[in-house]
Amino acid sequence: MPPIPLPTATVALLATQPAAATAEDSTIALTIDGHTVQVELASTSAQRAQGLMFRESMPEERGMLFVFPDDQMRSFWMRNTLIPLSIAFMDADRRIINILDMEPLDESLYNSEAPARYALEVNQGWFEERGIVSGTLVEFQLPPDLVIE
Repeated sequence: MPPIPLPTATVALLATQPAAATAEDSTIALTIDGHTVQVELASTSAQRAQGLMFRESMPEERGMLFVFPDDQMRSFWMRNTLIPLSIAFMDADRRIINILDMEPLDESLYNSEAPARYALEVNQGWFEERGIVSGTLVEFQLPPDLVIE
């Protein structure tokens, strides 16, 4: 007997709720210009869509690294995101393309200035406070078994 698909309304409801298993389950250390931050990995379309939605706070030296399977122009928004964030878009060589500050619940688009493979979200002001600017190299090692889709 073939599986019965979930009704669209149920799927939509599930998509708006915080995920039970989040990217917090998979973290790595990332270093930028001598500063280390522990990041959750968002490497699947579902994890990237969830991002940091519904979080009420995030520790200072934490963040989320969005990993994409290819280089493309990227756009982010802050729907259902309750904390102010800064985002750094990075190319395939892990060099920062541009950094933007993003406001909570803002649904306008925050865009990369060039095709990006990665995006790093941290608490707003984290990059500025450490003097990290466009062109800076970001160092990290992805787990060899990381699923990127």
